[in-house]
Amino acid sequence: MFIQTEVTPNPNSLKFLPGKKVSNSGPYEITNKEDMQNELVRNILSINGVEGIFLGQDFISVNKNENIKWDEIKHIVISLINDFYADGKEFVIDENIKEEVLDLSEIEEKIVKILEQKIRPAVARDGGDIKFKEFKDGVVKVQLQGSCSGCPSSTMTLKQGVQNLLCHYLPEVKEVVAIQ
Repeated sequence: MFIQTEVTPNPNSLKFLPGKKVSNSGPYEITNKEDMQNELVRNILSINGVEGIFLGQDFISVNKNENIKWDEIKHIVISLINDFYADGKEFVIDENIKEEVLDLSEIEEKIVKILEQKIRPAVARDGGDIKFKEFKDGVVKVQLQGSCSGCPSSTMTLKQGVQNLLCHYLPEVKEVVAIQ
């Protein structure tokens, strides 16, 4: 099995492409190995310097701290992914992860639709995700995950990309901010 890697705009995040389905239940971020029983996720999170994992439909983004070099851990992550799929497993995660269902207003539904159709595919290409959290007094609050979390260019992307797009389609939106 040949696992490809792609750099992301975040120098502390690398996108691993196993050529197989990764998440069968939507995008999912894990930063604490105790939160997940999956052996691959736990093993990757056990690598010195790894701070989080983001599972997309067909990729795994791994975030590391800036004190560790990719040369020190990249081969370990690839080996763990190879071993996982070599055991005959079809995907990393298949369970239904309970997303909190929000009771959304009409404007919030429009915001979510734009985020999902126009913005999510672009941030997924960079190894991340964006989730709607709240709309209040003209301010949209979103959560950035995966490679987008902690990325030096995420503020520019948020303001010049996400905010401009939402403001263009929805005059009610005045600002977009990221929350943890």
